[in-house]
Amino acid sequence: MRSPLSTPPAIPAGALAAAAQPVLTAAGDLVLRPWDPADAPAFHAAYQDPAIRHWHTRQPASEDQVRQWFAQYQQDWAQETGASWAVTRGGDQVLGRMAMGSLNLDDGVAGCGYWVLPAARGAGVASRALAAVSTWALGAAGFHRLHLDHSTRNPASCRVAVKAGFRLEGTKRSDAIHSDGRHDMHLHARIRGDR
Repeated sequence: MRSPLSTPPAIPAGALAAAAQPVLTAAGDLVLRPWDPADAPAFHAAYQDPAIRHWHTRQPASEDQVRQWFAQYQQDWAQETGASWAVTRGGDQVLGRMAMGSLNLDDGVAGCGYWVLPAARGAGVASRALAAVSTWALGAAGFHRLHLDHSTRNPASCRVAVKAGFRLEGTKRSDAIHSDGRHDMHLHARIRGDR
């Protein structure tokens, strides 16, 4: 019998970074691709939307800072700590963002986050993009569990999570700060084998 210390990691170190961050496709004409410096104006403009500003307290101050974030996203991939995709229509028009963070390769666990521009809301963009990232992460990438949380006062984000197969697991009381103070957060998760 193996001791817990000799159990190999779920995802061997270097397995993700050995290849370029994947370009993923989702139902319809959605293409999820790594961010390009040319996307900085669209990314910065997204944070001028009141809803995105409300739910995402960390915000870029300028397009130059956005490009710094993009460089950090590339480093995150190389260091196997995160991945961030531009959610686009056909690879060109930015509709939103999909991200994985807090990657734990030993346990095969990661967190997910997302936002969608106002013009693309209500069309299933976020749920289709989240489903595409989940299929890749729980399949080819080798993760076992993905989780996400959102404010209990954000029913749209809850619908996205459920539609993408993330089951509601509970409520984390007073867990996050948004623009109007502390919020309780719903915790959702999807594990390999969930339908």
